[in-house]
Amino acid sequence: MRETILPLFDDWYAQAQAGEPNDPNAVALATVDADGQPAVRMVLLKGHDERGFVFYTNRESRKADALAANPVAALLFHWKSIRRQIRIEGRVEPVSNAESDAYFASRSRDSQLGAWASDQSRPLDARETFEARFEAMKTRFDGGDVPRPPHWGGYRVIPAKIEFWQDRAHRLHERRLFVRAGDGWDEILLYP
Repeated sequence: MRETILPLFDDWYAQAQAGEPNDPNAVALATVDADGQPAVRMVLLKGHDERGFVFYTNRESRKADALAANPVAALLFHWKSIRRQIRIEGRVEPVSNAESDAYFASRSRDSQLGAWASDQSRPLDARETFEARFEAMKTRFDGGDVPRPPHWGGYRVIPAKIEFWQDRAHRLHERRLFVRAGDGWDEILLYP
């Protein structure tokens, strides 16, 4: 993301980290499955740079199935406390194994164990089943490092469009849309 995009995102993100009381890295992720059915859920942004915006998940989950069928997504950051939002649309690709390994190693041990214990998005007969699987993973990896499960990793949303929306009085909001144009970005102002 060229000079005009990444610093602007970084500035707004820093303001959100300072002013948003809960999870300023929470972002709505919208996908579309093979049947054209849309779905949206919250994920956590775990990295961003000129290549795109990264989140991690179970690659056998519903969202991963949708991304395999249609490798495009939309992200929406909504920071109510600072009255701003950022919308991002683009194609999606898996991050490298090295990136996934590095992030997985940074997670708490219980989160690592949970990644092994959970069949994310699949039916669960009882909470006790999941808790028993979690305890089994504690035993399995007792005394050693917890490796990244082969079905767990990251995705990068590579933006084609980024819209910066700022609340203004009387619904006279400011909207700045950046559209990828070759190696750069074209900026378009939008009516509120």
